[in-house]
Amino acid sequence: MTETIALTIENLKKNRFGVTYVATKADVLPLIKQWLQPGEVVAVGGSVSLVETDVLPHLQSGEYTYLDRYAPGLTEDEKREIFLRSMGADTYFCSANAVTTQGELYNVDGNANRIAAIAYGPKRVIMVVGINKIVPDLEAAIHRVKTVAAPRNVERLGCNTYCQKAGHCMGVDGGMTDGCGAVGRICSGYLVSGWQRHKERIQVILVGESCGY
Repeated sequence: MTETIALTIENLKKNRFGVTYVATKADVLPLIKQWLQPGEVVAVGGSVSLVETDVLPHLQSGEYTYLDRYAPGLTEDEKREIFLRSMGADTYFCSANAVTTQGELYNVDGNANRIAAIAYGPKRVIMVVGINKIVPDLEAAIHRVKTVAAPRNVERLGCNTYCQKAGHCMGVDGGMTDGCGAVGRICSGYLVSGWQRHKERIQVILVGESCGY
């Protein structure tokens, strides 16, 4: 474990996040299996990290009451209903767009259903975060989203945006909310999670490998 990782963990704990470090992506799922109870209500935010660590397939196994935002044939109204029901889940799974060495979590959404659940609602939030997402401060976190997370996610999702074509945000040299005006823009809501009133409600599994975008 490097000094940077150790500092990040220390400051996350100071901000009252629960933090567990695992060396590899393969170590994530055994930990999740220990934490979950059969039948509990679970939901997810969109996350490549959950796919890469096999967490998403496990949640879909039938062992839990899984609120499936990916079920085929969902209408927009049905998907919205799942997002709303997810706010009452026992455990909500997602990742973070960036984590600072100062102990902050930074997340950016298009629909804001994920950042809403992170901020309030589910009894517990479990974030699976690769060390590739560690940055020194919020300024670097904002830059990371504009140059890494957003361009790669719009490519994955097939969104017709400036960053999908250019590989970086139109507002890369501007402030947090600067960007394009495309209908498919995925950067509309912004959440910085610092010191937590509810200690360890948010559990961060920090993975000692690159994981997600």
